[in-house]
Amino acid sequence: MAQHTITQLLDDLDGSAAAETIVFSIDGKSYEIDLNEKNASKLRKALEPYVDKGRKTSRTHGGRRAGSRQAATSSGDTAMIRSWAKENGYEVNDRGRIPADIKEAYAKAKVA
Repeated sequence: MAQHTITQLLDDLDGSAAAETIVFSIDGKSYEIDLNEKNASKLRKALEPYVDKGRKTSRTHGGRRAGSRQAATSSGDTAMIRSWAKENGYEVNDRGRIPADIKEAYAKAKVA
């Protein structure tokens, strides 16, 4: 006997039937959320002023620009980057990997 499976998206906010999945990124992390038409419209309206003023990027899902390579950073550089980031309002952990957007901002500030 053949079986037929139907998959229905549910709105992640209110549990109603979702109309679409929206993918967005912030702070170097990508997210996706299933929303009905009303909630999708609310999200787009809330983001509209930021989207209007923002710049489009050619980033891939890994958070890196297509075709780019990250240069190795010495431990002395990472300490300077962490210090600079904290002084300039970025949230950065005391240990672990420094997000690419912070490294890029540091490099731009260093050049200027």
